[in-house]
Amino acid sequence: MDRMIYTALTAMNSAMNRQRAVANNLANSSTPGFRQEVFAAKAATLRDGSIEARAMRRGNVRGADMAQGNVNPTGQPLDIAVEGEALIAFQGPAGGEVYSRRGDLRVAPSGVLENGEGLPVMGQGGVITVPAGSAITIAPDGSVLASDPAAPGEPAQALDQIKLVSPEGSKLAKGIDSFLKVPGDGVLPLDPTARVTPGALEQSNVRTAQTLVDMIDAQRAFEQRARIIKTAGELDSASARLMGMN
Repeated sequence: MDRMIYTALTAMNSAMNRQRAVANNLANSSTPGFRQEVFAAKAATLRDGSIEARAMRRGNVRGADMAQGNVNPTGQPLDIAVEGEALIAFQGPAGGEVYSRRGDLRVAPSGVLENGEGLPVMGQGGVITVPAGSAITIAPDGSVLASDPAAPGEPAQALDQIKLVSPEGSKLAKGIDSFLKVPGDGVLPLDPTARVTPGALEQSNVRTAQTLVDMIDAQRAFEQRARIIKTAGELDSASARLMGMN
């Protein structure tokens, strides 16, 4: 009977992880450039060439759905929507590079160019910093241009170029922090052909209606496993009573 309980318990853990992933997708349905998490579960039934009777069901986020979301114009000069499959490189909270399509950029009080969740934007020479008091625009090739509002006749100066990278042919992982990363702290190669649309934002690719259905399905799956454990306990008690009669 312990085999039934163990199998159901590991399936419950998988269902809980699925609920977390679905809840995170739903919570980010309005986050610009968000890529919904792809959840997969599998049972490890073989070990060293033999059948493992008490197989765990392992369910985790295996990656991200890279389908493009809708692009909506905003009229904001620092908003950008990346065209094609390219990604924007950001400096991660723990250092290194992370990647996203979130293009709601702004200038922090420190002068660092960052996106809406506070990640510094990477340029060709590191984190992009903007001089105080400059008016900033972004060109279609990702160049960050600064002009002096006190000298409107002067041409804008290029500060740096946003690092746009290609994910093609590279393995990407998405962790519980929602950031896209190259396993082993690797970096993606530059995409010299990448372009952006200034004054627009790409929306999340989460399909809200389907995500709500997935949430209900994950909840029901958890409840079914809980009932299996309850049934196993009842069968175990009935077996004990029969043994007592003998």
